[in-house]
Amino acid sequence: MISTRKVEKPEQEIQKADILIEALPYMQSYRDKTVLIKFGGSAMDDPELVKSLMRDIVVMEAMGLNPVVVHGGGKAISKAMQEAGLEARFINGLRVTTPEAVSIVERTLTGTINPGLVEMVRDCGGKAVGISGTNVFVGEKLVEKDADGNPLDIGMVGRVIGTQLSRVEEALSLQLTPVISPLARELGTNQSLNVNADLAAAALARELKPVKLVYISDVPGLMMDPKDPSTIIKSINRKEAFQLIDEGIISGGMIPKVKSAVDALNAGVRKVHFIDGRLPHTLLLEIFTPEGIGTEIVREQR
Repeated sequence: MISTRKVEKPEQEIQKADILIEALPYMQSYRDKTVLIKFGGSAMDDPELVKSLMRDIVVMEAMGLNPVVVHGGGKAISKAMQEAGLEARFINGLRVTTPEAVSIVERTLTGTINPGLVEMVRDCGGKAVGISGTNVFVGEKLVEKDADGNPLDIGMVGRVIGTQLSRVEEALSLQLTPVISPLARELGTNQSLNVNADLAAAALARELKPVKLVYISDVPGLMMDPKDPSTIIKSINRKEAFQLIDEGIISGGMIPKVKSAVDALNAGVRKVHFIDGRLPHTLLLEIFTPEGIGTEIVREQR
């Protein structure tokens, strides 16, 4: 039986080839390089978008890159706590985590979200392995203060003071994508600590020194006017980033993200990107096109 297919117009076929040719220098430049991806925010709420991102990660694998994923899961944790009869409370943007709550956090992150992401990668034909952050991050309890400088009890919330790379490096040597949950093992007690995923990713980047650190969330990037996506900032350097913080253009929850990004650059990461995970293929567009789609922070401007 003779098979037929719909033939597209020549210009459409040529456009597809042009896209591949445009991406070629980036494929060559990043081959065998590590890209660290932090994924969180409301971009995790849409299963189709999550699946699209996992497929993009498989494309990166096929192109010879070494992706590493650190994921969040705030809304899923809040839902699990509500189902357990616990109220979700936040102080200075950090989730108050009681000993009872930290078990729910760990169960949700490492027992539900992490294996779900790994399965999606495998379903798309990729290779991944889930790793609990307690096997990667060493932490200590984070001490927050109120406006008057008085200490606040936020429970089992930690900051990363060290990393253990053996599990991550072993996965990469086997050409597996490590998918890591944002938990730490408290130094001295071995108790689990809840860690902000942005800060966990930055801490890992400081040691792993990937060619890129990409933050995927639910905002287009850094903007001169946070209410106007058309004011997105395409590229800034470290000095300019702090100027924008001083001027109040970068504010609220974006401040610790940007500061952690600069820390990663200071430690040797080449570029840090902020992109919108609500758009399909945003990761590939940012890495493999000259214009990108979000904001990049570099050490110094060219």
